[in-house]
Amino acid sequence: MPTIDNSLKLDFSDVLIRPKRSRAISRKDIDLEKRYDFLNCQMLTYGGEPLTTNHFSGIPIIASNMDAVGTVAMAEALAKHNMMTCLHKHHSTDALVDIISRWPERVFYTLGIKDNDIEKLDYVYTKLVKNNRHPHFPINLSVDVANGYSEYFLDRVKKIRSKYPHTLIMAGNVATPEMVSELLISGAADIVKVGIGSGSVCTTRIKTGVGFPQLSAVLECSDAAHGIGGHVCSDGGCNTPGDIVKAFGAGADFVMLGGFLAGHDECEGEWVYDHIHCTEEMISKGEVKRKALKFYGMSSEEAQKKYDGGIADYKAAEGKCTTVPYKGPVANAIREIEGGLRSACAYVGANRLKDLPKCTTFIRVNRTHNTIFEES
Repeated sequence: MPTIDNSLKLDFSDVLIRPKRSRAISRKDIDLEKRYDFLNCQMLTYGGEPLTTNHFSGIPIIASNMDAVGTVAMAEALAKHNMMTCLHKHHSTDALVDIISRWPERVFYTLGIKDNDIEKLDYVYTKLVKNNRHPHFPINLSVDVANGYSEYFLDRVKKIRSKYPHTLIMAGNVATPEMVSELLISGAADIVKVGIGSGSVCTTRIKTGVGFPQLSAVLECSDAAHGIGGHVCSDGGCNTPGDIVKAFGAGADFVMLGGFLAGHDECEGEWVYDHIHCTEEMISKGEVKRKALKFYGMSSEEAQKKYDGGIADYKAAEGKCTTVPYKGPVANAIREIEGGLRSACAYVGANRLKDLPKCTTFIRVNRTHNTIFEES
């Protein structure tokens, strides 16, 4: 019989963070880098030298594996700021080998759970080992599906861990603490990706009625993960730098961004230009300027047509297509993210991003900010 959970569940737009008297140092001196040791990734050494690592050190922001955002150019730009990128699934093997070889600790190789996904991973890994003359080349994996609740998904994560014991594995998506625990304990993942239907171009909640408000999902899932030494990545729902702050304040170890990073120079896809009838020659000569980027969910009709030849009879499109305005280099967004995080830490008395959760008190609000001059 259906049941109703009457406990309050909240989204980022439902809360603000209460400011507190602070002895924090100047915001420019606030430390945004975190270090994590992972639960299941095994460190491997040879002759006293590490062949692989089981820790992360950096600013825990991750670009999403959406095809417009999870690009080589994005990975290069974010790596220079000690941030990470989930490469999208559709890169060539040569491109993957090249970027992973150059930034092994700053990129995630994204794969699904089909046999051909595993075969492609095996090929890329073999090539990495051969090209770098490294017996166990370090690689980060993101095992990515829309619905992380299936037994088949859990079994696949388990098998990938068995085959790659010295690899950092992120798996998802889920949105409840029970499945987080299952993926960390039974699946032997290191990070669980949290978020169902919260993305800017995701329509899962509209098409299926399934989902979970993102702030509460992060609060509950991070509590479950941290209790057993695991980690979570908040995926979706961050429309502003303040939302990123709230995700970290709620206990997220990493925050993944898709739409927030879309529209920058480092993105790929179909651009809209300021000249209606522009040609490839005009684009290459810089005679036209970018106005917007076509942006769609990876379960949208556009994505399924592009990569799967269309929507299967048993499926629905669970994503939408839109355009996002051109935003210039992604360094602009990085500055906004880092500035927002530093300022938030100063407001609540946290000298380090690591301390933000214990300094955070959320308050429920009817409206988060003054919208009088926002565009309708």
